[in-house]
Amino acid sequence: MNNQRMRRRDRRASVMWYLFLLPALLGIVLFMGYPIVESFRLSFFRSNGTAESFRGLTNYAFIITSPIFGKAIFNTLFITFFQLLIAIPAGFVTALLINDLVWVKCKNFLKSLFFIPYITPAVAAAVIFLFVLHPDGILNMILGWVGLNRHIPWREGEMSARFGAVFLSVWQSLGFNVIILLAYLQSIPSDYYEAAALDGCGKIQLHRHITLPRMRGALWFLFLMGWINGFQRFTDVFILGNKSGSPNRSLLTMVGYIYDQGFGSFSFGMAAAASWILFAIILIFTLLNLRLNKEGL
Repeated sequence: MNNQRMRRRDRRASVMWYLFLLPALLGIVLFMGYPIVESFRLSFFRSNGTAESFRGLTNYAFIITSPIFGKAIFNTLFITFFQLLIAIPAGFVTALLINDLVWVKCKNFLKSLFFIPYITPAVAAAVIFLFVLHPDGILNMILGWVGLNRHIPWREGEMSARFGAVFLSVWQSLGFNVIILLAYLQSIPSDYYEAAALDGCGKIQLHRHITLPRMRGALWFLFLMGWINGFQRFTDVFILGNKSGSPNRSLLTMVGYIYDQGFGSFSFGMAAAASWILFAIILIFTLLNLRLNKEGL
């Protein structure tokens, strides 16, 4: 009898836990599961939100061959590539300099200072850079101090507009890179450096033979996460280039193309198809990241 009562009590307790989980599970199904399934279904239809007609793979074929989508891919790749090319080495050097400081309070202050842009809302960061990239703004002023051209109209030319978005992205992501790299740096045993120093290794040799091999996992993580985040860029470049990605769609990203198809042209089927193409690209980078982490890189 006692065993039966205990089993009943355990069953009632289990039911109560599932009842508490039910609202969260319903929320996941309604607000995540259903939109995912519906967007996949919609990607095979022509839809303006009211009328639908089945198109099969026509939406995907149109998007893949669209020159505008091709330019959106190029812009996304361009901005992300140069962001990573600048932000990761700069973050690595900055992390080395902070790690060599003796004062702990100074380290914490600098980490907080560099991390502030990363937690700044994208809209606020982009609005700040509207002033930074102004012809009479801070960036041109700094270029004038070092003897370079200080009258660059950053938001008027295609290439300069892309590099303006690159500088914004570097400013935002540098703090995150510094924090990750610092965590890896502080996990390297100091005995390695002491032993190498006794053997006559200089500062550059220490970092080449000890630091860089030990930091390979962090660098791969930042590289792959940078690409994943880069493919999802929208808010900041939308503020800089408006809905059309001006000038001449040079700031139109893949997410911007999806937004324009859905809420500009009301072609929700095309927007859904473009979303699934973007999902496939991000999935590839995510699986690659998991694979490399599993292999211990």
